[in-house]
Amino acid sequence: MDEKLKGTTTVGIVCKDGVVLAADKRASLGNMILSKDVTKVFQIDDHLALAGAGNVGDILALVRLLQAETRLYMAKVGREMSVKALATLTANILHGNRFMPYFGWFLIAGYNEEPALYSVDMAGGVTGDKFTAAGSGMELAFAVLENEYKDDMTVKEGVKLALKAINIATRRDVFTGDGITLITLTKEGYRELSKEEIKTLLK
Repeated sequence: MDEKLKGTTTVGIVCKDGVVLAADKRASLGNMILSKDVTKVFQIDDHLALAGAGNVGDILALVRLLQAETRLYMAKVGREMSVKALATLTANILHGNRFMPYFGWFLIAGYNEEPALYSVDMAGGVTGDKFTAAGSGMELAFAVLENEYKDDMTVKEGVKLALKAINIATRRDVFTGDGITLITLTKEGYRELSKEEIKTLLK
């Protein structure tokens, strides 16, 4: 049986005062919902985060590796790794393992002097964007983002847009659903919204 844990919608949005990352919580195995409470957005350090779409085991393995690498970087260099450096490191790891790949698509986000967002595919291709989406519901999410994204959005506005994009995907993509994880990265650092906050914003 070569079915993979798959299916998700992840969204990243760059705002003038930070970055927003969001994802649904459903994990599926073929046509079966295997879990309704899977975390797909991960803190890498105080100002860096990753959202992953794809094989759960591969995503978790890469997250552990990146968390270790950012700690080593701080110990060796004496400063935090930049968002671009983390995206490059992720791309190098994925490209180096392209013949035994990590089955995933990753959004790398963070805030150094300014907010930044990168999309990294499983072969190590990197693109930087103001907004992006990945996973089985990405077409639905992109339709919302393309229509409503603005260059001067605040994090508060970005949170509402990310929630709307994920919520739309849950209505039409069978592999997306069962709640939303949403985090923000600003000059104050990493923050995850509570279930109550998300529920209120979705009303």
